[in-house]
Amino acid sequence: MEIKICGPGCAKCNEAMQVVQAAVEAAGLQVEIVKVTDFQAIAKLGVFSTPAVVVDGQVKCVGKVPAVAEVSGWL
Repeated sequence: MEIKICGPGCAKCNEAMQVVQAAVEAAGLQVEIVKVTDFQAIAKLGVFSTPAVVVDGQVKCVGKVPAVAEVSGWL
C-alpha cells in the first residue's frame, strides 16, 4: 500500500502527514508514505487543493486534514 500526502509543506500538510502516520502505526501496517510537494505531480493526481491524501492512486481527501478514524477506514 502506498499513501501520498500532497502539499507544499504548510502546517496543514504536515498535520495531515502526522495523522496518516498515527493511523498507520495504530493499525500496525507496513505502508509506504510519500510526501508529494511538486504542484505538477499533484495536479497529475487530479488534486487541485491541498492538503490531499491519495491511497493507492485513489484521492481520498482534498483541502482538509482527515481525522485518524477516517484514515483508519481507508486502510
